[in-house]
Amino acid sequence: MKRVFSFIMLFFIIQGIRAQEKVIPLYSGTAPGSESWTYTNQEYTIKGSPVDYNISSPTLSVYLPDPTIATGTGVIICPGGGFYVLGMQYEGTQVAKWLNQRGVAAFILKYRTGQSLTANPALELRKKMIDTDFAEKIRPLMPPAIADGRAAIKYVREHAAEYNISPSRIGIIGFSAGGTVAAASAFHYSAGNRPDFAVTVYAYVPPEILGQVADNEPPLFIVAATDDPLGLASDAVDLYSKITAAKHAAELHIYIKGGHGFGMKKQSLPTDTWIDRFGDWLAEEGF
Repeated sequence: MKRVFSFIMLFFIIQGIRAQEKVIPLYSGTAPGSESWTYTNQEYTIKGSPVDYNISSPTLSVYLPDPTIATGTGVIICPGGGFYVLGMQYEGTQVAKWLNQRGVAAFILKYRTGQSLTANPALELRKKMIDTDFAEKIRPLMPPAIADGRAAIKYVREHAAEYNISPSRIGIIGFSAGGTVAAASAFHYSAGNRPDFAVTVYAYVPPEILGQVADNEPPLFIVAATDDPLGLASDAVDLYSKITAAKHAAELHIYIKGGHGFGMKKQSLPTDTWIDRFGDWLAEEGF
């Protein structure tokens, strides 16, 4: 019995090692535009959930599915956190594992964030968000984060064969601030960094990040809740309206309840199953 238990434990350890094979620096040196940044990547845990902050050196954490069920699709995951922190559990690793279980390769992006000056960056962020000028504070933080999203798509496409995925089946999903990164990737792209699909979940989508809808606009899947205390349901509707007015594909889910930041959390609400609707959409779109 002890030998059987030991074998089972070894199996799960090996599976865990294979699931996250490596962490890749997104740039070969200092991230362009961050040459004067003096802080370094840090992480801590709040209520059992890992949070990363002070990200000045962007990385991609690779999660690959069992090769026997691999679909050839890859998805870059952008956690949210107001451009100051990154919530790595409900908007990162749990999403990656869900994708892996369905044969999809996942790449969690730690994009650049603003500097937190205390050892409690989540509390510091909440205090910042109370300020009426919070939108102005994060405005200069958006371009480097968006640049990291585009660089991540380019990297994954250039290394598609290495990860057993197709260069024409690479998407991006983002939550909250990460949704800003994902939404922006669907505009102003090049052949190398164009996502084949984009997903935004309770995303902050200010008008300035949206450009003209291109002829080869990627399909979008958009999720939000009406009772989002940040009022981001309207951003979701505006993004959907912009895409569909140009006669391009988009699917919109607005839930009556769910708040903000639900991600993969279970709240005994219909938002608990948004990820399944995303799975339906992936299948319908051929990914």
